[in-house]
Amino acid sequence: MDINTLEDEVFALSSSSGKKYNLPEIKGTLGPKGIDIRKLYAESDLVAYDPGFGNTGSCESKITFIDGDKGVLLYRGYPIEQLSENASFPEISYLLLNGELPTEGQLATFDGQLKSHTMLHEQIRNFFNGFRRDAHPMAMLCGTVGGLSAFYHDRLDISKAEDRELSALRLIAKMPTIAAWAHSYSQGYPFAYPRNDLGFSENFIHMLFSRPSENYKVNPVLARAMDRILILHADHEQNASTSTVRLAGSTGANPFACIASGIAALWGPAHGGANEAVLRMLGQIGDVKNIPAFIQKVKNKEDGVKLMGFGHRVYKNFDPRAKIMQRTCQEVLGELDIKHEPLLELAVELERIALADDYFVSRKLYPNVDFYSGIILKAMGIPTSMFTVLFAVARTVGWVAQWKEMIEQPGQRISRPRQIYIGAPKRDFVAINQRG
Repeated sequence: MDINTLEDEVFALSSSSGKKYNLPEIKGTLGPKGIDIRKLYAESDLVAYDPGFGNTGSCESKITFIDGDKGVLLYRGYPIEQLSENASFPEISYLLLNGELPTEGQLATFDGQLKSHTMLHEQIRNFFNGFRRDAHPMAMLCGTVGGLSAFYHDRLDISKAEDRELSALRLIAKMPTIAAWAHSYSQGYPFAYPRNDLGFSENFIHMLFSRPSENYKVNPVLARAMDRILILHADHEQNASTSTVRLAGSTGANPFACIASGIAALWGPAHGGANEAVLRMLGQIGDVKNIPAFIQKVKNKEDGVKLMGFGHRVYKNFDPRAKIMQRTCQEVLGELDIKHEPLLELAVELERIALADDYFVSRKLYPNVDFYSGIILKAMGIPTSMFTVLFAVARTVGWVAQWKEMIEQPGQRISRPRQIYIGAPKRDFVAINQRG
């Protein structure tokens, strides 16, 4: 880290004394510079005020870089376009965890390690039996992952590198099994066990759709589409759920509890549920001829009318994942011989009209990854209630990588944001019979 002292153009003035405070500048490899305010409160009576932490760097990280203005997403320095086209999800997992792409031997070893942990303890079946059949799959995922520490408590010393490594493998390998079982349970189907003769995404699809009554063969095009979906969602810097995992991890909580906290944060419709909202929006529009009227309602800011799948908290340009997802959508629909998918036709026309409208272009509202992913998953036969669950399966490797990086960084402290108190000033207690 390159740290220099800034000149007078960057300083803080104390509201009480008028004293000037020089703040160190922090330079990363890429992206904006930072201002180190860690000692500001100790040396003054000031704290930084940043609701939503949109302008606050909470950590140093080597994992993911995003340039929202240019539409750039890098995993460990590699462009997402190159990785999604040439790598498999296990390769990406190894990259995020270890910092480098694996050799053939390293990948074979890592893949074998993952496969040795795909099974769940048989008593975990009892977790599912305790849920209602109509429970949301995210509720099952969150509860079951949080309970994993009750079954795998033998190696949870986070101060030991070997325990952290084992927990990482267990989480990445077992998450597809838990997700598939949540789907099967909600549909009333028997659980499908992992098949270690299949690849990561093939195995996941097999557990989602195979039944004991028939010999299910995984379509390679759909397996590749699933692999690409997992890769595109594997990590995305310090978003809400990743920050939640880091926040929980800073307390020393076990990794299963930390990942369960990330799942809970991802569940929110403003985060992981966006692709489900895109499908609902397209369903409400109903027909291509209704798009102009819908667009006008959006521009008029009518209550309950939003253009879902456009714009992003970070990207002020095209989400680089969206273009990959659009191509993948066309591949999946072509493979399944879905020639006239109304939702896709709606999506394509909505995208065309919105991108030609200065109202949206001037506000930099471009399609994001959620705009097409929901259509792909629907075409594959995955119910909308499972969309965020699949997101969690993909993001687990990013959460784990971020958690490991945080634990292994020297000087790690428990997270404890400050606040600006706006409540009542100090006052004396009043007896109940004297309160007016």
